[in-house]
Amino acid sequence: MVGTIEVGDKDRLDLDKLSAWMTANVPGYAGPLTYAKFAGGQSNPTYRLDTPDRAYVLRRKPFGPILPSAHAVDREYRVIAGLHPTGFPVPRPYGLCEDAAVIGSAFYVMEMVEGRTIWDGAMPGATPPERTAHYEAMVDTLAALHNTDYAAAGLGEYGKPGNYFERQVGRWTKQYRAAETEHMESVERLIEWLPRTLPEQTRTSIVHGDYRIDNMIFAPSEPKVIAVLDWELSTLGDPLADFSYLLMSWVTEPEGRSGVLGMTGPETGIPTIEQVVERYCAATGRDGVPDLNWYFAYNLFRLTGIVQGIKKRIIDGTASSAQAEKTVAKIHGLADAAWGFAVKAGA
Repeated sequence: MVGTIEVGDKDRLDLDKLSAWMTANVPGYAGPLTYAKFAGGQSNPTYRLDTPDRAYVLRRKPFGPILPSAHAVDREYRVIAGLHPTGFPVPRPYGLCEDAAVIGSAFYVMEMVEGRTIWDGAMPGATPPERTAHYEAMVDTLAALHNTDYAAAGLGEYGKPGNYFERQVGRWTKQYRAAETEHMESVERLIEWLPRTLPEQTRTSIVHGDYRIDNMIFAPSEPKVIAVLDWELSTLGDPLADFSYLLMSWVTEPEGRSGVLGMTGPETGIPTIEQVVERYCAATGRDGVPDLNWYFAYNLFRLTGIVQGIKKRIIDGTASSAQAEKTVAKIHGLADAAWGFAVKAGA
C-alpha cells in the first residue's frame, strides 16, 4: 500500500456514522476523524483513519456484489484478535462491525503500525548482511506462526478438518468457475490433475495464505518483523501451503516485487532456497520438505483463481485498485506457469 490517494465517490465513508461507531466500540477514541484510502489493497479496500491523537486502519469488504466466502474481513479480524495476545506480530485489533448500515459493508478497525514495507524482494540499496537478516526474520516469523498453539489462541475452530489441499483445490476451483470469463486450457488441466495428486497432510497450523515480503511491516531501523498483514485467506491447514508460497519468490523472475530467481547467494545476501528450507525445518522440527513442484503448481493455480476474481470485478465495475488491470494482464502467464510445475511434478 504505497501511500494514500484521494477517496473517490464510490469509496467514500459516512464519517458521522463511523465516528459514532468508533466512539461506542474503540477504547480511547476521540474525534474529529479524517480519512484517506491506501493506494493498494485490491481485495479489501483499506483506509487510514486519523484523529488528533492517533491513527487507525480500517479494512472493509468491497461495496457491491462479491463472490461467496470472498473478502472475509470477519475472519481477518478473528485471527488477528486471536494472535495478538500471544505476542505474534500483528496490529492491535480494536473492533469488528458486521452491520452494513454503518458504512455500507462489514469492516474492522486496527492499530496503524509504523515501520518499513519492503516492496522489492531484491532489496535494492541494502547490503548483503542486511538482506540476509531480513530474509531470516521473515522465515523465523513464519516458523513462529506455524509453531503457535492455535487452540490456546482461541482458533481451534478456525478451519475445517480433513486434507487442507483437498479443500483448497475445491474452493479455488469453485471461485474460478464463479468468476470465469473465458476458457483457459491450462486451468482446465489443473482442475483435473490437482485433485488426483493431493499430497498427504502431516501437520496442522494457522496458515496465513498470502505470506510474502510486502505483506509485513519491518521495524524502522532493524531486521525485525513487527506486523504481518492481510489475513483474508488465513485458516487452519497444512503449513507447507504457506512455506511453499513463500518459496515461490525463489522461482519467480525478479519483477520489482517478491521474485528473486537467480539473485541468491553470498554476493547478494539473499539466502538460497536450500538455506531457507534448512532454517525453516530447524525452527519447526522437520526433517525436510517433499518435492515442491506440486505445491508450486497449486500456489499458481490459486493465484490464477484470485486474479480471475479481480478480472471479474473489473468487468463488474467493483475492482478497488488502479493496479487491478495490470494484475489481470498476467493471468494467462500464471495459469501456464502453474501447469509447467505440474508437468515437473509428473503430470
